[in-house]
Order: sequence, then structure tokens, then C-alpha cells
Amino acid sequence: MHITTSDLGLVARVSNLSKSYGHGRGQVDALRDVSIGIRRGQFTAIMGPSGSGKSTLMHIMAGLDSATSGQVWLGDTDITGLGDKELTLLRRRRVGFVFQSFNLVPTLDIAGNIALPFELDGRKPSTTERAWIDQLVDTLGLTERLRHRPHELSGGQQQRVAIARALAARPDLVFADEPTGNLDSRTGREVLSLLAAAATEYGQSIAMVTHDPIAASHADRILVLADGQVVADRGRSTAEEISALMLSMERAA
Repeated sequence: MHITTSDLGLVARVSNLSKSYGHGRGQVDALRDVSIGIRRGQFTAIMGPSGSGKSTLMHIMAGLDSATSGQVWLGDTDITGLGDKELTLLRRRRVGFVFQSFNLVPTLDIAGNIALPFELDGRKPSTTERAWIDQLVDTLGLTERLRHRPHELSGGQQQRVAIARALAARPDLVFADEPTGNLDSRTGREVLSLLAAAATEYGQSIAMVTHDPIAASHADRILVLADGQVVADRGRSTAEEISALMLSMERAA
């Protein structure tokens, strides 16, 4: 019997995943035989020290980088051997991204930035999708800002726009890469609460790469990488518990 990613209650998974850069004595193993799944409708934090492989794992799961060996699934699609064109379409339609640097288009107003996934896909939002976007805009407090350009907004407001854009097309999975890195602590907490609410209230699957224990404490699940391998997989934890775990890992290294 063939067990699919969906049967396992996962939105994405990797099996025996390895990634190496360079050759011979200069070879660097960024990931070493990693098998892990991201659960559907859950907010997952991926943590680890610099060079642990957490960003590499995210890039491969999102179809932005390729594996040296192993397999990668998004939903029940094996994306391991897909070409650039198929990967571009897959990312456009099934993956959302929130970056540390916001990555908004400066020449577009806020409404245009939020609608960008649909523009890139060459279509207009359906009636249902339009209602969802309106709900997002209202929830994120952007109703009065739709005709503004990104430079007219604060960092926190720009990140809210990035979240709205990432959620607009209801992707299978949203990847958030250090989403609070450029925000002050209060605004960062607000953004993290919004991401957590997207998982809890809307069933959105989110995988967030972070080095910040406070950010990770908002997640339902915490995966910790070290030296290219998963060394811890735990449920919701306090910032203090996560800090203690990271400290113990550093001492053991």
C-alpha cells in the first residue's frame, strides 16, 4: 500500500535528504540524511545555529534549491526531479513566502502587492478569493493603506502586507525566513501572533526559520538542526525552555 504525504497528515516532507556543496576536501555537507515532515495546519519553527542547515532545508522544501540525494514532496507531488519551469509554477500556486526584508515591489501600491501572486499567475482572484483577501486586509489592519506605496508604511505595516500577499492565494505552505529580523520587539510579537493566528484560525501551514527563541515560542512545534541533522523535535515551548535547549546544544558542540 502506498502511503502519501496527505495520508500522514503532512503538507510537505523530505526523506533521506542530503545536500552538499563543493567537492573533495572542500566539500561541505549542509544537510545529512534528514527525514522530516511539516504538519498540515501547524505553525512549525525551524531553529539551529548559523550553518546548521535550517535555511538550506527551507530552500529545498520550497523548491528554491535542489537536493544532492533524497526525496522532497509538497503535498503528494514529488518535486525532487522537477525542472525549473514546473518548480516556478508550483511555487507560484502552492507556496507563500515571508522574508526578513519584506520584498515588496516599491512601484506597486499595497493592493497591487497583495494581488501580485494572482498577477504572476495571469489571472484575477475569484469571488471567494476576493472575499478572503478583503478579510485578510481587514484582519491585518491595512484597509486604510491600500493606495499607499511600501515606502509610506512602517516596517511592521510592510511585513503585514507581505503576510497578506503570502496568504492571499491560500497556499499549501507558507515559508517565513526570519520574518521579525528587521522589526522592533513589540511589532515582531504582533507579526508572530498574526502568523500563529493564520495557523490556528485559518488552518494555514507555516514553516518559519528563526534563531530567536522568543519567535519560536509562538510556534506549535520546534525542529532544531545542528550540523545538517535534526537533533530535537518538540512541541510548544517557552522562550526560556528553547534558550536552555540551544545553550545545552552549544555546550555539547
